[in-house]
Amino acid sequence: MSTTSYNEMVQHRITHEKLATRSIKAINDLWYDRGIEMVLFRNQLIDKRASEILSLHNYANKVVGKPIEIEATTAILEAMLTLDLCPARMDIGKLAAEWVESSRKPGEEKAFLEDKLKDFIGPDNYTPTEPKDVVLYGFGRIGRLLARELIAQEGRGEQLRLRAIVTRDKGTTMLEKRASLLRVDSVHGAFPGTVEADESQNALIIDGHIIHMISADQPEDIDYTAYGISNALVIDNTGAFRDLEALSRHLKSKGASKVLLTAPGKGVPNIVHGVNQLMFNPNEADVFSAASCTTNAIVPVLKVINDTLGIEKGHIETVHAYTNDQNLVDNLHKKYRRGRGAATNLVITETGAGSAIDKAIPGLGPKFTSNAIRVPVPDGSLAIMNLQISKKSSLEDINEIMRKASLEGDLVEQINYSISNELVSSDIIGNSCPAIFDSKATLVHQDGKSVVVYVWYDNEYGYTRQVMRLGKYIAQVQRKRYY
Repeated sequence: MSTTSYNEMVQHRITHEKLATRSIKAINDLWYDRGIEMVLFRNQLIDKRASEILSLHNYANKVVGKPIEIEATTAILEAMLTLDLCPARMDIGKLAAEWVESSRKPGEEKAFLEDKLKDFIGPDNYTPTEPKDVVLYGFGRIGRLLARELIAQEGRGEQLRLRAIVTRDKGTTMLEKRASLLRVDSVHGAFPGTVEADESQNALIIDGHIIHMISADQPEDIDYTAYGISNALVIDNTGAFRDLEALSRHLKSKGASKVLLTAPGKGVPNIVHGVNQLMFNPNEADVFSAASCTTNAIVPVLKVINDTLGIEKGHIETVHAYTNDQNLVDNLHKKYRRGRGAATNLVITETGAGSAIDKAIPGLGPKFTSNAIRVPVPDGSLAIMNLQISKKSSLEDINEIMRKASLEGDLVEQINYSISNELVSSDIIGNSCPAIFDSKATLVHQDGKSVVVYVWYDNEYGYTRQVMRLGKYIAQVQRKRYY
């Protein structure tokens, strides 16, 4: 390669990174000043670096098949700042693709947006929401990830607002220990902000937010109104309360109005957001379950396949990261195999995924058997689904069905379509989708009706994002969307 061509390549990169930096400023201005959250084909754009913005454009070209360029997206984002837009969640990838298809010329971005976003422009389209206070009851793996996400997504404070965390801690040293666990994480890395323990207020100061730390042995003992908290959504991530009667104890606390369990629940709506949340009206129920991480991984994919091809029967085997329920080394446990060392064994155990399917897609659950294997990785799991389908299909057809579902329709936040030739469990850690469809691993028997699909999932972070989506639905603070 000549010196001239190299210099041209460097200049091309610099030009694109400058445009990406301008895009980042526009994205942040829209978010913090207007309450408009931008994504690019479902991928979050807040707090992204210039190189990540450019990488997502490459993703759009390769996976989505949309030839969008950073020049177009930057111009569209900057034009959006000139419009009186209502708070919303918008896909700049979809807008940029529609811009390309429109054959409009540079300089016409505002007129293009006025046509496409007419239902988002002007005071008549602005429907203010009532912000919802959130209390985290428990502060384990999911609780700490929820704290991170609640802070990251707070924006103008118009949706979910983390106000307090409840634990059973006693003693003066526990506050700093809790702060330390939030600052660093062996799987998800350091918290990208500041976390301070304020002993005088018995609170954590997270990026300037005062989060009250409340010590209590039981929900009924807590008066949230004493902390200025009212009408709160309590997200129970302790696993101690699993049925309607036990979870309803939270409603006896002063200042609590709704309860969301981060585990399968009995006698309460078990919801996989994107699939069955509309079956339950938040005005008519107060206690909800976000089901399990595995249920959130398999149900979106099963719904797509069942709706398009039909499912006769199947078996689901989950290869799951070890959890705190297992022993680190061999020791007594109420379940024999889970008593064996988690980091040194493959452990066969049961999963409730089969029965849980029926709660999200009535009538489908009895068609499945299911089992699980716990493996020595701290996070990142895999569901292997062996399906007998009704309509004859091919590998290419099934992959295309799933690719389309990941880009259009009701499940774009739930399904990520991967074309990687070398996807492994560590690659999917931090993925916001509860289901990552591995297109390179799909198998189809020559009869066209026996199919094996592989669905990865970050059983911690991907699930946490589903809890957040469901929490916004329950709190009725979801924004208008342009997807």
